[in-house]
Amino acid sequence: MCKHFTDAHMFYSRTDLFITKGFTNEHFLDSPPMKLLLFLVFMSTLLDHSYTFQNCSNTCHENAKCEFRNGVQGCYCSPGFTGPGITGPDKTGCYDDNECANATQLCGENANCTNTVGSYFCMCAPGFKSSNGNATFVTNDGSSCEDIDECSEAVTIACGDHAKCENSDGGYNCSCKEGYQPSTGKLQFKPNDGTSCQEIPTSKCESHHDCIAEHINRTLAKFREIKDPLAALQEINQNTLGQISPIDLISYIEALSVTCPLIRTMNNNSDEETLPNLTLNAFVNTVNNFVQKDKIAAWEAIPTDNRRRSLTRMIHAVEQTTALVSQNFRKSTEVEVNASDLVFKVFAFDMQQMDHIHQHVHMGGDTIKISAKKKEASTSNGTIAVVFLYYTSIGSLLSSSQNFSSKENPEPEETVASSIIAVTISSTPPMLYPIEKITFTLKHVQTTDKKDTKCAFWNYSEDTMEGNWSTEGCERANFNSTHTSCRCNHLTHFAVLMSSNDSDVDVKDYILTRITQLGIIISLICLSMCIFTFWFFSEIQSTRTTIHKNLCCSLFLAELIFLVGINMSTNQLFCSITAGLLHYFLLAAFAWMCIEGIHLYLIVVGVMYNKGFLHKNFYIFGYVSPAVVVGISAALGYKYYRRTDVCWLSTKNNFIWSFIGPACLIILVNLMAFGVIIYKVFQQTAMLKPEVSCYENIRSCARGALSLLFLLGATWIFGVLHVIQGSVATAYLFTIFNAFQGLFIFLFLCVLSRKIQEEYARLFRNVPCCFGCLR
Repeated sequence: MCKHFTDAHMFYSRTDLFITKGFTNEHFLDSPPMKLLLFLVFMSTLLDHSYTFQNCSNTCHENAKCEFRNGVQGCYCSPGFTGPGITGPDKTGCYDDNECANATQLCGENANCTNTVGSYFCMCAPGFKSSNGNATFVTNDGSSCEDIDECSEAVTIACGDHAKCENSDGGYNCSCKEGYQPSTGKLQFKPNDGTSCQEIPTSKCESHHDCIAEHINRTLAKFREIKDPLAALQEINQNTLGQISPIDLISYIEALSVTCPLIRTMNNNSDEETLPNLTLNAFVNTVNNFVQKDKIAAWEAIPTDNRRRSLTRMIHAVEQTTALVSQNFRKSTEVEVNASDLVFKVFAFDMQQMDHIHQHVHMGGDTIKISAKKKEASTSNGTIAVVFLYYTSIGSLLSSSQNFSSKENPEPEETVASSIIAVTISSTPPMLYPIEKITFTLKHVQTTDKKDTKCAFWNYSEDTMEGNWSTEGCERANFNSTHTSCRCNHLTHFAVLMSSNDSDVDVKDYILTRITQLGIIISLICLSMCIFTFWFFSEIQSTRTTIHKNLCCSLFLAELIFLVGINMSTNQLFCSITAGLLHYFLLAAFAWMCIEGIHLYLIVVGVMYNKGFLHKNFYIFGYVSPAVVVGISAALGYKYYRRTDVCWLSTKNNFIWSFIGPACLIILVNLMAFGVIIYKVFQQTAMLKPEVSCYENIRSCARGALSLLFLLGATWIFGVLHVIQGSVATAYLFTIFNAFQGLFIFLFLCVLSRKIQEEYARLFRNVPCCFGCLR
């Protein structure tokens, strides 16, 4: 107030001075208009000053200022406030101006306005972000709100396993992937709202390639962040303990196969002597998690192809990793790791230690022995690691047939009847320890009396990881109800195979065995009667009876040897001799069947020949040519004159064709001769005179045709078909027709022959006890 009084006093002093001077000025006094103008200005200034003094005489509000606006001075509210600007009775002063309420969408779309005391600010709505990156902004500063793509950020993983993120305008939703369903029933959900994706029972992830690939990629992404191979191995171990899902088995095996090269590199670059031992222990115990018995149910839930591929990838990674890591031992070492369902053993040494040239290992009741080719001491420099692996539980997982339809493979499939044992060798330089042979004895999973066990190895491609069981390079050495011994000439994973359909095979084998025994006994009796007939009756002696006599003798000896020695496979020498004799006499029978066809052809065509010369050549062809074939076969492959189950020619390297080849050639020649004979016989029958009985000639032709059909080896066609096709039908047909071949020969060559009937009638007439019956 004092300030206003001072200002007024100064104003009035200046005014008095101005008036005194003005009015005493002679020009002003002399100019009346000018005097009037000055007076008006004076009065206006005086009134204005007195008004201003009056309006700011009250105290302005704390949010107001005393200032000139539009030429008027007063208390004006600051920006963001409104009101009279002064305080007093009935005066509200300055109150906040709510900008957010006074305008519609002040901040623009997808933004929220927040009022503050004297101001406001804008923020983007949830699910949106500012275009300039600032958290807050105001209108007309160039900012706008853009949608946030949450699915490109870490929220994808936050949706949970087996879920996918779907972005929306201002937000996102989680939904389950194909083959899974939400646990709460909500098709769209948010993380941490209690919803998880559960496997749909009728649509399993391990059955869908897309689902498998996605799961594998997610698993591998986690392990790429782990730089230490041992830490990654420990992570796999922890995640595979206890019960795990089938898809996790597949995924973690992929992770294991990716980690294995890193493990090998780590050990190769390390100077720590204990590292290989620690690595192998951790590695074997981790792999054991995949092959434990409690994982069998999860493995069986995986489709056959995917299961085989994953198991092959696993055993390949285990074989390669253990061999290469074991080679890092600095001195001769023997390490053994025994887990619940996997046994690992390694011998690491150098070639100077010749006592290691034969490795003999006992693992879980089974044995395996390696015999290596010895090398000269001067060339025996380097290190060697011989690794043995023994899987006790995964044999059944590799037993399923590759065939998808039983119609395509009516034969029973084979199952693994033992544990799986593997041998691998790593050396520096390579091929320092060449293998001569491997012998192993495996215990059967179940006691069996079956003799159709096979020694096999798992043959697979490293590119596709697809494999199957193969017997190439392996043979069975010994067999009993509990164990099978094998010999192989290569390294890999070995096992014993057995037919899975035991009851059907046993019944079929029993029936075929009984048919064979009965047929051979009857054939031996009939053949002995044929030999007696052709040898005893002089009235019927001719070239044909000579041929029939030798034919019957060859078949008689072949079937007798078959009956006595076919199953004597325990004695190798005796078995080989039996197989050789069978080969010779059966080829001799075929040779005499060929001679029969040639002779009948010569008779029908009417070729003149010298009987003595012809008989000599017949004997040479009938007995010498089979001996030549057997001699050449024995010289080229004597070790194939036996099999592990029966004393017969081996099917390996197609050695069986040393019998089938000549037999097929003889059958073909005889069929051609048979065709010519039939044509000539019918041609001559049509030209016969009327007084000759046409029916008699037709019956004679029919008897000759039927006898030729069996004598020329038509029954052996079923044998060839059985070797090629191997069906049950061909097995029964071959067994029946071939076992009873002696009976057929006796019927067509003796019983149905009129001359032989007459000879037997004459014989019985000379026997007193039979004379009354024949009269």
